Parts: sequence; structure tokens; C-alpha cells
Amino acid sequence: MTQFKRADVIDQPSLLKRTPLLDFEHTGIVQLIADRGWSELPLLERVGAAYEFVRSDIRFGYNARDELPASRVLADGYGQCNTKSTLLMALLRALGVPCRLHGFTINKQLQRGAIPPWAYPLTPQRILHSWVEVWVDGRWIELEGFILDQPYLSALQQRFPTAQRFCGYGVATTNLQQPEVAWSGRSTYIQREGIAEDFGLFDDPDAFYKARGVNLPPLKQWLFEHHVRHQMNERVETIRQFQPERSSSSGVAVGGPR
Repeated sequence: MTQFKRADVIDQPSLLKRTPLLDFEHTGIVQLIADRGWSELPLLERVGAAYEFVRSDIRFGYNARDELPASRVLADGYGQCNTKSTLLMALLRALGVPCRLHGFTINKQLQRGAIPPWAYPLTPQRILHSWVEVWVDGRWIELEGFILDQPYLSALQQRFPTAQRFCGYGVATTNLQQPEVAWSGRSTYIQREGIAEDFGLFDDPDAFYKARGVNLPPLKQWLFEHHVRHQMNERVETIRQFQPERSSSSGVAVGGPR
């Protein structure tokens, strides 16, 4: 895995500011933080509370587009790597925690199984991806493990009980059964093994999309927004509800990326 360069000095104002996408002054976000009492927590617990909320309470799913404001992602109640990153950054900044975005592309093979087979050939070979980097106690922590909610991840683990290195269904990891996803004050990952290109660091998602554009041209974006993503979300929910069948003699659960 590529070792990405780290900065030793940070510009805190630029990593705490509100932007059109990081709209942390929105009523819904303000109310959430007040209701949960996150502002009263020590720093590491603050970060962990925001992280686990985005990981567990915001289900894995596909929004209408990547460049949605955090308040919309919160209202949707689901998201993927880029939209969940936006929401997590907004929560962290609202809690006074400096953070930034690291932009990438991932290989589309990572989405095999979630994308309907008929739409897979229409999908770009490389898809925009991002994770959040948070400044805590003088060091950067890379956060990517919040993408999949635990029920979805657990269903995949039950469906593929012997899998270790795994790519598909929104996962690219060397250890499907024990991925580094729970908050512990250290970096977390769930799609890192699918990274194709490293676009570097951005102060916010607004700057990332301005620099790199979006995944789809207008016609394909319309098709995705109105048709493809709904089928993808149905497939994700079907996987989430997976119940293990009696294992075969090989010990491999029924099903696999299609």
C-alpha cells in the first residue's frame, strides 16, 4: 500500500471553517450535537462519537450524488464514502476538531455485487473516493472505516465466512472477518485496498469536487440518480438482511459478487 505524505503543521482556521457542503450550522446538525451532548465530551470521545454515529446510524447506501451538503446526507440517513465523509467532516468541525479530506479514485471492481449487472459496464473504471483525516493530539488519523454500517458488514461476513482478502460489495480489505473499522483512536480502513489514484489533500469536499469534478457526465448522472442507485440500494438492503444458509461442504456461504 502506498505510504501517503503527512503534514506536520496545520492551518487550523481553514480546517475548521464552514463551507456550502460542510454546513454544520444547519439546524439539523446543531440539534443532533445538542441532543447527544457531544460538545461536553473530551477530545478523543468527541471524535469517536461523531465517527461511530456516521458509521452506525447513517446506513451504507447511495445518495443522489456525491456533492451533497452534510445536512442533506443527515436527512437521507444513508451514504457512501464521499457523502459520509462530508457529514463526518461537518460534525467534527462543529465540535471544534480540525479535519481535511484525502481524495482518491477506487477501482470499480470494489462495487461489484452492489451495482446491478446491467449497469456495471456503464460504470467508470475508476470512481471518486475520499476519506477523512482528523488532527488529534498532534497527529493525523485517517478515517475510512465509517463507510459500512455494522449490520451490512456483518451480513457480508456471514455470507463469506471464510473470506479474508476481499474486494466487492463496497469493500476492499485484506481481512474481511476483522477489518479495522471501530473507533479506537487509530486509523480505520475498509476500502483502502481498492485505491487506484491518489489526488492528495483538500481542505474540504468543496475544493475536492471543484478540482476533480464528479463521477458521471450529465446523462449517466440522470440515469444513476433516477434508476441505478435505487436498484443499488435495494441490493444493499437485500445483503443487509442476509440470513446464513446451511453451509456447504466447502464451508463457503451461498452467494458472491455478480
